[in-house]
Amino acid sequence: MSVSTLIVRLREYRRRHGFSGTIRRIGLGMRRGLFANRMVVFYCDLAPQELPASTISSPLKVNRLNSEAELSQQDLEPMTSIWNPRLALRNIKERFAKGASLWLIKSGNQLAGYGWTLRGCTIEPYYFPLRPDDAHLFDFHVFSQYRGQGINPLLVEYILRSLGIERGGRAFIEAAEWNEAQLSSLRKTPFRRLGVARSLAIFGHKFTRWTQDENT
Repeated sequence: MSVSTLIVRLREYRRRHGFSGTIRRIGLGMRRGLFANRMVVFYCDLAPQELPASTISSPLKVNRLNSEAELSQQDLEPMTSIWNPRLALRNIKERFAKGASLWLIKSGNQLAGYGWTLRGCTIEPYYFPLRPDDAHLFDFHVFSQYRGQGINPLLVEYILRSLGIERGGRAFIEAAEWNEAQLSSLRKTPFRRLGVARSLAIFGHKFTRWTQDENT
């Protein structure tokens, strides 16, 4: 993240949460960055016969979007209001331009959550090269009023099965080691733990150190 982008995000956060809230957020970010930046990496083989059937049922439904033109203003607004709208919109444009797919899960007509996938590569340098059929799942979010209902595991399972039917390969996703809520959610999906990685990006190149994982 560039310095200018960080400044814009901090200004926006201060506008929404005030000075004291921003200071607390900076302190939390520093602790996470310095002491808890280990990422747990998960994988899933995209073999349809080994993946569970979709359990999405009414009023829930999932839509896959492959271009910005398919994204309605009704769905775009909550996605960009989470943080700085200008930067959020820029990210959306860049991801679609690189061939990423946006998966929306809705309850009726209301957006409950979303996640992104990209085949064969990642938006930013990853821990290892992906093969052409591999998929990266990233930036999943469930809106506060729908949390605690198992929305995220449902969406992840639906995406994995859809990608497996489309073609094989392997899917990858990661979560910060301190984010127990996200780790707990991923344990309810077909993803399996691959290992724990700590990485450093220098001039666009990512250097990764893998830690011995007692769970593999």
